[in-house]
Amino acid sequence: MTIRKYNQGDLSQMAEIWNEIVEEGIAFPQEEPLNTDSAEKFFSSQSYCGVAEDDGKIYGLYILHPNNVGRCGHICNASYAVVSESRGMHIGEKLVLDCIKTAKELGFLILQFNAVVETNIHARHLYERIGFKQLGVIPKGFRMKDGNFENICPYYIEL
Repeated sequence: MTIRKYNQGDLSQMAEIWNEIVEEGIAFPQEEPLNTDSAEKFFSSQSYCGVAEDDGKIYGLYILHPNNVGRCGHICNASYAVVSESRGMHIGEKLVLDCIKTAKELGFLILQFNAVVETNIHARHLYERIGFKQLGVIPKGFRMKDGNFENICPYYIEL
């Protein structure tokens, strides 16, 4: 499996993976799925998009972008998505590690996750194993698809 920068030919697979996470309604804040036009606009607006690819099939992706502007522009943010049939194969870990390397190359000093859902135990364990530190808990910071609210846990790592 190779982690590489996305290209135009990847967009339909990327949108499918992204939309699967959006539809699950338990991790990403977005509520609307991407279509062909919005996927191209969304992914091209990021500082970087990486994909996990093997033999032409995309198994996961990440987006990387500034978390803020100006005096806080040295802090970046990222999101990760792995196709459900391939979860548990350490693809997410490969994406996070590549994202950290890329963020450093782009000159960012800190990678921060604003809204990791507290019940997303697999992601939280991965981040902590890599060295991310939890900043606290924001009570009821994420509205789940079913309408219930879950706590969110911001994380960061110095690059």
